[in-house]
Formats: sequence, C-alpha cells, structure tokens
Amino acid sequence: MIYRLLAINIDGTLLKSNGKLSRETKEAIEYVRNKDVYITLVTSRNFPSAKKVAKALKLDSYLITHSGAFIAKTLDEPLFESRFTEEKTFNIVQVLETYNCSIRLVHERFSIGNRVKQKGNLMGKIIANSNDPLFYPIQFVQSLSDQLVDFPVAAPKIEVYFSTKEEMLEVKDIISKSFPEVNIVEAYDVMFEITPGVASKEQGLRRLSDHLGIALEETVVIADSMSDIPMIAAAGLGVAMWNSPFEVKKAADWVTRSNDHDGVAYMIKEHFRKQQRIEFLRKITKQ
Repeated sequence: MIYRLLAINIDGTLLKSNGKLSRETKEAIEYVRNKDVYITLVTSRNFPSAKKVAKALKLDSYLITHSGAFIAKTLDEPLFESRFTEEKTFNIVQVLETYNCSIRLVHERFSIGNRVKQKGNLMGKIIANSNDPLFYPIQFVQSLSDQLVDFPVAAPKIEVYFSTKEEMLEVKDIISKSFPEVNIVEAYDVMFEITPGVASKEQGLRRLSDHLGIALEETVVIADSMSDIPMIAAAGLGVAMWNSPFEVKKAADWVTRSNDHDGVAYMIKEHFRKQQRIEFLRKITKQ
C-alpha cells in the first residue's frame, strides 16, 4: 500500500512530555514530506496553537483543529467550521454551571472560562502545556453565563474539567440526555469535550481526505488518546503511541515507541523508508 496522507496528533504524540519537538521528529517530518506525502495535524487544540506547531515543522497544510470542528490553512479561510449557536452555547453553559466544574469556551480566536478552584487544576496545566501564542487571548470570568448575556459566543468547542471522574461521568450523562445532538468525548479521566454533532477528529479526517482526493485506505494516523480511537480505526494504517491507554493500542494496527522516545520518528523511518516519492511512482506507472 502506498500511503499519501499522514495525520498526526500533537500532544502526547508529536510533542514530548515537556512540550518540545525533538530534532529527530523534525527530520522525520521533512523526510516523509520529501516523499510527497501530505501531512496534517489533528488536535483538540485551537487553530492558532496548532498553526504554531505546524510552522515549527515547516508545514503549510490544512490542520484539523478543535477536535474536528475547525479545519483550515489560515484563520480567515477555513475549509470547514462547525460551531454551536450563541443560544446553544449559552444553554449548555447554564446547565454546566449548576455543577462544580471548570468550563472553557474554545473559539478559534480566543478562549474564555469560568473561575473555579479545583484539585489538580487540569485546565491550567493544559493551557500552560499548549503554549498558546501571545495573540490568542485567554480570559477568565466569575460567571460565564453572565458574560455570555452581554457578549454572546458561538463556540466550536467546549471543554469541561472536574475534580473527580465520578463527577465527570455524572455530568457527561446529564449533558448527553439534555443535548442529544452534541458530540461528547472524554479526553482525560476528569475532563470531556463538547463539539457539534457533526464534528469529531474522525469526521475531520474524512472531510480533509475527501477534499484532497485521498482514500482513507491511503492514510496513516499516529495518535495517543481515547478520542483518537475512531480516527485510528478508520485509517488505512492506525498507529498508537506506547504511552497510549490500552484501549487505544488495541484499536491500532501498530504500536510505536512513546512520545518521549521519538515514537513518531521511529514509525516514519520504519514504514516510509521503502516508499518511493509519489510523483516518481506515477511516472513509472505511466511508462
């Protein structure tokens, strides 16, 4: 099989635990790009944050961000965008605010969250690790619903953080029953993401592959989180990181090294070293 599209998750996959890109990973991305393979990043991050990583890799490709709700090369010209209406965003926030949880509305141009003290402060850690660009404003307010009355937001994605998994599962069930049209994915043991029902990483990959004219069978996915499982299963070759949960490894065709041991670079060298440049293969076929 000749693979024409490589989709890579960012956190826990492309980046090391310290949030850095290794020299080996950068070289591997350059190596596979020189084989005419289209490379995209698939992430729950906002678009500006993902674009910053893409620039470090010298990628000028479409990026699947906001867990599939925003696909673009540039901020102003998205290939695809899906967002909650201002009214739906407000209604979801109103329900969530009856529970002790941290809520973050992740827009493609800014994020806004409520001020709730929680054990572990997972939201703070995720924001710090994402190293969001300075031009991506992050705001916190006492009451998110009060803020939305004066300044409505149509959010592509809502992140919700809890102190315990039990609380997370309870509220997840309530939101699922109250808003059956939304898509809810557990990203961590104490956190879930809410996106419009038509948006997911897998659907984002399908939309991009259709746009590029590349079959999913010609796609390689490298990822590590529970939310990546449908995308890994749909790809021609699904690859899980060694640091992935067991369920992710089980869904994959192949398991590479961990992100701290250059698993992406190792996988690329193992599976793409024998693949010739696609343009070269086309010329051979025409002869």
